[in-house]
Formats: sequence, C-alpha cells, structure tokens
Amino acid sequence: MKLIIAIIRPEKLADVKRALFQVGVTGMTLSRVSGHGGERDVVQQYRGESVVLEFHEKVRIEMACSEEYVERTIEAICAGARTGDVGDGKIFVMPLDHTVRIRTGERDNSALTAVNADEVMRQTQREMQDPVEGHA
Repeated sequence: MKLIIAIIRPEKLADVKRALFQVGVTGMTLSRVSGHGGERDVVQQYRGESVVLEFHEKVRIEMACSEEYVERTIEAICAGARTGDVGDGKIFVMPLDHTVRIRTGERDNSALTAVNADEVMRQTQREMQDPVEGHA
C-alpha cells in the first residue's frame, strides 16, 4: 500500500478528480494549502502599497492506494493536472504500513476499497459516453 499526496493547481481539481474516477480511484482527502516552488512571486497593489505574494494557493489531495492502483493513480493525476507551465505541482508516494476502516474494522487492502466504487465507475463511464444525459 502507498500513500499518494498530490499538490495541484486549484483550477485543475475537477479534471484530476474526473481522471481519478475514470481509473477507479474514488476515495481522497482534499485540503486547501499555500506553497511556493518554482513560480515567480506575484506583485499586487493593496491599499496603495505593493505587496509581494510569495505563496500560491494550491490543493493537496491525499489517497491511500493498493499497489496495483499506484501507477494508474499517478498517471491520472498527471493527465488531469498538467498545463505545461511552472507550478503544475508535485506528487509524493510514500509507503503505508496499515489502514483500518473504522466503521467495519477492515484492515489494509480491504479497507481501501470504497463501498460504492463499482457504482461510481459505472456512473463516470455513462457520463463520459453521453455527457448531456449524465447531468440531467
């Protein structure tokens, strides 16, 4: 099992979520974060003063994956988040020793499978085939 943490642009969240659902990854935790990497500082005017914005708004996505989902998860995040510009983000992959689903006591890989994963996959596939009907 691995813990995957992705830091992405906020405007790419919907694309990343869609890409993850398409490969069967439905469980994730989101946080709004600020960070600074290779992007240039932004200078804005605030009440007549120049203010340097050193940190940029980002979204942090965390998900636990079984080994068989790791590569497809990374590929989905990259496909959904990539703009080709500096500041697209980073993905961190770390070992995960144990997972426990609190509701049932299931452990490790059994605790990672979403209860509704199959239904989410079917719904996503229907929406991809007929986007208008999927939002009716």
